[in-house]
Amino acid sequence: MKTTVELPDALFRAAKATAARQGRSLREFFTEALQDKLREEIPEGPVPPPPWMKYFGAFAGSPAESARIQDAIDDEFGKVDPLEES
Repeated sequence: MKTTVELPDALFRAAKATAARQGRSLREFFTEALQDKLREEIPEGPVPPPPWMKYFGAFAGSPAESARIQDAIDDEFGKVDPLEES
């Protein structure tokens, strides 16, 4: 997927220079950096319930329905608002 990210000039130059020293593309460098950062953020142990369950709770006896609702929420938050693109 392609996207545009704004970075401070000094940070971009440092990333580009580091990738070049390692003989890697900038794409490879950023991909690995993001993977490392996300790996740090993933908690070990049980996964906490999604935030909406705090207010509405899970459906008793129906984890599949809770998962379906979470998928719908995730899909909705993944949509791009066409008004924000311009």
